[in-house]
Amino acid sequence: MTAPTFEGSYLGADAKISDQAIMECKICWTPYDPAEGDETRSILPGTPFRALPSDWKCPNCDAPKEQFMVREDPAAGLQAAQVGAVATPRHSEGEGVSERGAGRDDWLSGKVAALVAEFREIHASRMRDVPFTNKALHVEAVGFRLWEGHGLGVLITPWMMSLVLLPGPEDDWDGHATGESSVMRFPSGEYEFIHACRPALGAYKSCSLFSPMGEFAAQLQAKEVARAVMVELFNPANREETDRRAEIRQAAEAWQEARRELEEAAAELAIPAAPSRRKVITGGLAEE
Repeated sequence: MTAPTFEGSYLGADAKISDQAIMECKICWTPYDPAEGDETRSILPGTPFRALPSDWKCPNCDAPKEQFMVREDPAAGLQAAQVGAVATPRHSEGEGVSERGAGRDDWLSGKVAALVAEFREIHASRMRDVPFTNKALHVEAVGFRLWEGHGLGVLITPWMMSLVLLPGPEDDWDGHATGESSVMRFPSGEYEFIHACRPALGAYKSCSLFSPMGEFAAQLQAKEVARAVMVELFNPANREETDRRAEIRQAAEAWQEARRELEEAAAELAIPAAPSRRKVITGGLAEE
């Protein structure tokens, strides 16, 4: 009995791809980028996909290499149907997530590529030697897809992980000030996004998930967390917890106010400080 195949799979056709081809698992959407290699199998950076050992398998789901598809091949001008390191499970239109794959819209492919390029440049020029930067991680976009006309996914960098919203063709976010916040509603609750803008990327919005990234031991671990975020974001069962944030914040503010009032009252009733030993000995005639 032959193994099941998928339309668009690589199927061992080396002649159809170049040494620069970035491949993607058809089962779990994990990519293989020859520029990065595969640290789980000690595959050195610069190793083309077609030069991988015949027994090499997907480091995430163990699928054979024949079941990978071309995500992007700069030399051949090929573009895959998905964008980002991992695609999250499909959600229904009722949950606000488009049924179409994110990469089927050229604008989103371009936006995600620009996002990754911009933050790789930031890493190389400013963040590489910063003490809290996690040397085990690199810049990667995970699970980007269409959501209510925007691009939505997770950006992993060695110094932070964030949910990112990219403007769609109908969006005009250039009028928003950097640092301006807006609340976005998802099935799991409401989340605050901060507006930002980069010269090579343009406007976008982000919601911080982790910063710094010291608790992640490897890129694969960070990707698993990012994938889980994209799943749980659309899980209504999480709404109760997120909706309590306002209640918790109000309680904290009330506690801080009560503490200030107690400190002010204590200051008004405070007993003068005890005199020094020298002052007691000299009967208060000595200067402090």
